Amino acid sequence: MTDTTAGSTGQSRLRVIIAACIGSALEWYDFFLYGTAAALVFGDLFFPKSEPIVGTLLAFLTFGVGFVVRPLGGVLFGILGDKLGRKPVLVATLLMIGIGTTAIGLLPTYAQIGYWAPVLLVLMRVIQGLGAGAEYGGAVIYLVETAPAHHRGFWGGFAPLGVSVGNLLAAGAFALVTTLPREDLMTWGWRLPFLASFLLILVGIFVRLRVAETPVFTEAVVARGKIERNPAMEALRRHPRNFLVVLGARMAENGLGYFFPVFGLSYVINTVGVPKADALSALMLAFVIELFAILGFAALSDRIGRRPVYMFGALCGIALAFPFFWMVGTKEWIWIAIAFILARAVVTAAMFGPQAAYFAELFPPQRRFAGFAFARELGSLLAGGPAPFVATWLVALSGSWWPVACYAIFLSACTVIAIWAGPETYEESITVDNTADGALHAAAALPA
Repeated sequence: MTDTTAGSTGQSRLRVIIAACIGSALEWYDFFLYGTAAALVFGDLFFPKSEPIVGTLLAFLTFGVGFVVRPLGGVLFGILGDKLGRKPVLVATLLMIGIGTTAIGLLPTYAQIGYWAPVLLVLMRVIQGLGAGAEYGGAVIYLVETAPAHHRGFWGGFAPLGVSVGNLLAAGAFALVTTLPREDLMTWGWRLPFLASFLLILVGIFVRLRVAETPVFTEAVVARGKIERNPAMEALRRHPRNFLVVLGARMAENGLGYFFPVFGLSYVINTVGVPKADALSALMLAFVIELFAILGFAALSDRIGRRPVYMFGALCGIALAFPFFWMVGTKEWIWIAIAFILARAVVTAAMFGPQAAYFAELFPPQRRFAGFAFARELGSLLAGGPAPFVATWLVALSGSWWPVACYAIFLSACTVIAIWAGPETYEESITVDNTADGALHAAAALPA
């Protein structure tokens, strides 16, 4: 059986890509913006009575709160996505993320309202996390279910491309405001990047309201009467192996994805003593190169499979763990830039590029959204959420960076094991459930 594809016009396909990318960009603009602010200003603004290192730890702890609620958001909106369709959920999650981020830019600080300031900060983080729990999964599924059969990896790569765009925008926004005098930065300058997300909301909602539902959902789920009562639990019950593959695959991709730019940025600035502008410019260069690397690795996975590309990224994560700290320890901008480029454009991009199509292909259409979002965001809770906090705590505890490097190796090793144990999917049909007992079996290759 051939996969159903979307309308063939270039305009409709471009609209689909933009609709998916802009949501991913907003989600990760918000999340990386929060991580950057936690590394640079939130410790002083919301936890001023703590020691500097404790303030940073507390700020990173609130960063992790968003990840705690992401699995809940993934289950809730994932179920709705498999029952009501992909499009309405994509609109709802975009609104939640954008509103939560914009509201952070309006929050009073500890100096103004005391302990209520960090409480409100956590509340806004919860709203962000609930929306983000299904935003990326929804964008990926929308792209993959609309893509031509043998180009799902490349099309799916536009969702993580949006992630890199969001990370780049967040780093650029903070690079601009950090040029302000410190008094201005700490009073009003830090708010501007959060308030700017409102513009992304308007554009994103406009675009997403103009796209149609995916043909896979309308033809393979609705038309065939395969809507399930609880697709999230069905995904866990019927596909336990694939569920665990997603969890393990997230350990390195998500953990190192936050470990290097969020903790790494804080470490380079606060521990190594590199000026903020130099560290941010090096990180921004890495994000720019990563834009092209993600699509390259995604397209490569259409030719040789998802597993070899993903495995390469995880193994590179092991290889880079110690050299990353050696390079940033030189305090030379060029070596710091190379360290961030290797971390983002090789390690993360090689996993992030094929991940979109791979995770979507692991679940059948009637429980794809819920299974994808639930498993992926549970992985976020285990990997990305605690990564900056754990890394900062290890440095504070040991006074050295080597335990952090070992932690990075552990995350990468978990992913190597998961990908080794997982199935290959790049030649599977995504319009039918090829499973009888929950395990993904090989299907006939699709025609060109």
